[in-house]
Amino acid sequence: MRLTIIGCGDAFGAGGRFQTCIAVGDPPRLLVDCGATSMTALRAQGIDPNLVDTVVLTHLHGDHFGGLPFLVLDGQFRRRTADLTVLGPPGTDARLRQAMETLYPGSTGVTRRFEVHVRQYAGPASVGPFRVTPFEVRHASGAPAYAVRVEGPGGSLAYSGDTEWTDALLTAADGVDLFLCEGYRPTPVKWHLDLETLAGKRDRLTCRRLVITHLSQAALDADLGGWEVAHDGMTITLNG
Repeated sequence: MRLTIIGCGDAFGAGGRFQTCIAVGDPPRLLVDCGATSMTALRAQGIDPNLVDTVVLTHLHGDHFGGLPFLVLDGQFRRRTADLTVLGPPGTDARLRQAMETLYPGSTGVTRRFEVHVRQYAGPASVGPFRVTPFEVRHASGAPAYAVRVEGPGGSLAYSGDTEWTDALLTAADGVDLFLCEGYRPTPVKWHLDLETLAGKRDRLTCRRLVITHLSQAALDADLGGWEVAHDGMTITLNG
């Protein structure tokens, strides 16, 4: 299973990085998160957004969810015909409609050549060849926030989303080939996972590989020796 880091930045473009978006498959068929910059980032990496069948959302902040209206509208204007599935927290459907109407009034009433099927988390779910399992975490976003585990042909991935430390991360990342984990700041900060705390929990993680992502400028400026750090355009082949 192959994945591409489309964007690994924080909400504010620290280090010139795009916002969170992880493409899974070759060619990519599933996105984990779709931050506001994702359409630009996908095209910069030569990936056609119309190939995406499924978007899995960790939470409903703009840097993880804000590209979704543009993904839908791009499909509309480029005559997409394949349905799109969105799997996310409770409230995803209402938040998507609200965002689309704010950005492009009247856009939710348009008849398209494809359907957008919004499903909210209710335990493990099958989407195409992938099995997605949510784990509720600690991050205030106006709706529950989740870490997610994605298992597919030939590999497994866990992503922390944005969260303070919670032992739910141990379960989400248990035995996976790759754990993409937030390392937002060098020292503790509410609602986010910092490198100091993660270092103290590192020996409890049973993932095969740990890569840190969603770094603020303070984290990028810190000593990152000993950490494997995600970067935009990074590709990883998982061999589960």
